[in-house]
This record gives sequence, C-alpha cells and structure tokens, in this order.
Amino acid sequence: MPRGVRKTPLQKLEEELKEVRESIKQYKDCLVTLEEKEKAIQDKIKLEQFKEVSTILDEHEMSIMDLKELLISSKPELEQ
Repeated sequence: MPRGVRKTPLQKLEEELKEVRESIKQYKDCLVTLEEKEKAIQDKIKLEQFKEVSTILDEHEMSIMDLKELLISSKPELEQ
C-alpha cells in the first residue's frame, strides 16, 4: 500500500523550520503575556505598600504632608 510521495531532505528541513518558527512565536506571545502579568502584580504590590503606609499614618494621626516633612528633615541624617 503506497503512502504517498516521500519528502526530500530539503522539504523536511523546511517543515521543521516552520514548526520551530511557530514555536518561537508562541513563546514570544507567552512572554508578552507574562510580562504584562508581572507589571500588574508589581502595581498591586505598590498599592498594598501604599495602603500599609496610609494605615500607619492614620494610626499616628499624620498626613501625607507630615510624612513628607519628616522625610525631608531626616534626609541629612541619612546621608551621614
């Protein structure tokens, strides 16, 4: 029972190259998706950190301006 025309080595290599290129594209697409997810997670982390700072400020009955002044006034001490 004949199976059809045999592929030449060149045809086999061209098909293999096509498959490799398709795989590369899939991985690049996946990488883009993962990078977007990474950025979203980093943004959520920053938001949670700001929430923690806000909670601490509320506990100490301080405003953002109070914190800013505190940081500015302590900066020379940190540089020494």
